Amino acid sequence: MSQIFNSENCINWWCLLILMLLSFLLGYFLSTWLNGKSSKEALERCHDENRKLKLLGGAIKPKEEHANTTFTSKKIKAKKTMERSGKAVEKKDLDFSNFGVATVDEKDDLKKISGVGPFIEKKLNEIGIYTFEQVSKFSDKDIDNITELIEFFPGRILRDDWRGQSTLLKNGGETDFSKRVDNNDIDYNKDSEK
Repeated sequence: MSQIFNSENCINWWCLLILMLLSFLLGYFLSTWLNGKSSKEALERCHDENRKLKLLGGAIKPKEEHANTTFTSKKIKAKKTMERSGKAVEKKDLDFSNFGVATVDEKDDLKKISGVGPFIEKKLNEIGIYTFEQVSKFSDKDIDNITELIEFFPGRILRDDWRGQSTLLKNGGETDFSKRVDNNDIDYNKDSEK
């Protein structure tokens, strides 16, 4: 044991410890530098790919857009469904004088309007709304009444611009959404099976 700790071996031990420490530090700094460099390169590749997708995506425009919210700035109040006496509140009747009456025979595919799926189309049909012509002539009061009758999100009809879309569709035009419906890119059947 005394041979291990003699003065000649002691210097060798210190040299060995210093070499191990230097090796550790060199390895640590090299790995940090290489990993930092590769992660920066990966991040830059992701940003490049993101830019390409935005420019080539069609539906995604180069400028940033924010998602539309389903909330309005005005306060949303709960609908009164029962009187204090326990009697149910009756729903309003719809005034067709503004937008006209249509029949099932004149029915348009209202699902071509963005925001109208099979469920909402069925509700609209139940209250007598069948055509793009009718939807294009809605007044703000009509929209409020229809929202209440079909129990739809308040403000959603205006935000999705059902009137503008319907005006375009009734005149034979197309929207991006109606093209997707015509091309069967929107599969309503998978939603109705749930």
